[in-house]
Amino acid sequence: MNIKEKYIYPVALAALACLAGACNDGLLDVEATDRIGDSPIVNDSSLFEDFVINRYMGVRLQEKEAEGTPPGFGRGFEYALWASLTDEAIYNNDDNTWVVQRGQLAPENLGITGTLWARSYRSIRECNYALSVIDQVQMSASHKAWLTAELKFIRAYRYHDLVRNYGSVVLMGDKVYNLTDDLAAEGLFEKSTIAQGVEYVVAQLDEAAAGLPAVNNSTWQLGRATRGAALALKARMLLYAASPLYNVGTWQAAADAAQDVMELSYSLHPDYRSLFLSPSSSEIIFERLYAVGARHVCLEISNGPNGYGGWAGNSPLQNLVDAYEVKVDATTAVPFDWENTAHKADPYANRDPRFNASILHNGSDYRGREIETFLPGGKDSKDGQDNWNASKTGYYLKKFLNDALPIQNPWDVAGTQPWIYLRYAEVLLNYAEAQNEVAGPDASVYDAINLIRQRADMPDLPAGLDQDGMRDAIRHERQVELAFEEHRFYDVRRWMIAMDTENEPAYGVSITKSGSVLTYQKVVALDGRKFEEKHYWLPIPRAEIQSSGDRLDQSPHY
Repeated sequence: MNIKEKYIYPVALAALACLAGACNDGLLDVEATDRIGDSPIVNDSSLFEDFVINRYMGVRLQEKEAEGTPPGFGRGFEYALWASLTDEAIYNNDDNTWVVQRGQLAPENLGITGTLWARSYRSIRECNYALSVIDQVQMSASHKAWLTAELKFIRAYRYHDLVRNYGSVVLMGDKVYNLTDDLAAEGLFEKSTIAQGVEYVVAQLDEAAAGLPAVNNSTWQLGRATRGAALALKARMLLYAASPLYNVGTWQAAADAAQDVMELSYSLHPDYRSLFLSPSSSEIIFERLYAVGARHVCLEISNGPNGYGGWAGNSPLQNLVDAYEVKVDATTAVPFDWENTAHKADPYANRDPRFNASILHNGSDYRGREIETFLPGGKDSKDGQDNWNASKTGYYLKKFLNDALPIQNPWDVAGTQPWIYLRYAEVLLNYAEAQNEVAGPDASVYDAINLIRQRADMPDLPAGLDQDGMRDAIRHERQVELAFEEHRFYDVRRWMIAMDTENEPAYGVSITKSGSVLTYQKVVALDGRKFEEKHYWLPIPRAEIQSSGDRLDQSPHY
């Protein structure tokens, strides 16, 4: 939806200052004829509600950010997922991801991370505009209260995204800034502390939760925020705040916030694999819905094996594959170990079932045949068809992909999977992590983790873990349970272990076939992987700094 020009600028805070110097009042007052003005939005309650609903989406500011439908919160279901900036995957054809993997981030070159700042502040300003005029809209007081809560949730989500990427950010309050405002005099370029940013997000989510419905009962409400979504996002923000990188909150507050969500009506979906194809699951707390005719990136062709006509896309790394445990029996699981001759001889045997639900590997049963990534001659290797689309890691993504949809020529039928922003398993993991830091591995910590492992048909955690051992177990569980869901990038940073995990080479596997014998060798799939201390936070784009007249402080060490 387009509205009057003054309501679609600026794209970002600093861009506002730049444009203010280049425009005059006459240009700003011109009414465009190809878009809806602000008066109809205020005077038509249905149009105003459409405006609010459209705030769940953003604008396409960079190539390959979306296809058909605008991007939402994060990179979900676009070509390169956020997973391909971590030790989970690499994007096979780069698409502005390797600059992050190789530690070459700079204010002038942020790769696919470069649009977060602009899109977030644009959305915040749009929410502020809607909040500033909602009292003029003719609708019931109860409906206004609901939409107000919804706008506060969306605004809080955008700020949460800013805080977790940049740390210290600018808080705009409720004001709707215009091109003619004296932005410097109003303090618009002054960044808050991390603590102030977290406090603001949490306060907004508390206000939103008080006005949002417990559930969305009508079809036209699906995909919109609920009380549970606000409380779950609050729990995530407080968990981050207590983590070592932030160190501005308490683990007790994080545990309490997660407990509030656990007292609601959510439950784990019975089957891990089908969860990501089930938009009405009781596990989903907040999701982005898609449908045929409202196309998003066709996951099957963009991530599928080259032997089937796919493009390999987000190719899982051996780094992640190695994290899935080997199930010895119903009560025991052990870490995978390349030094274990039995493991190396048959590396995919008896693995955590979430591995086969998430990753295609050599020998996987898939669409009527087995995946072949071996050399020579494997159909899904570089010896197969379309060899430029062969995975560089020896693995292909399976999670999220719907096997009932075609890989080739999917354009008119694909696009039915939800993208899940918040789900109950994350809440359980958040609770377990925070409660372990508060009280050690008590029964409630074990219960939360074991619920997730039982759903995956994995043995319970061993009894008798100390706090350090439980911390390691929880971090491992997050890695495999939430793989490819845009968590790993933030987890390794907030735990301050990225100097280890993100400086590991980007490993894949080389499989050689001689007769019926397969030999597996761990190899580097993408060279030059690098992480520095400054990369714990993203740099603000240089253009934004310049547009502020250098009043906006850059992220540390850039």
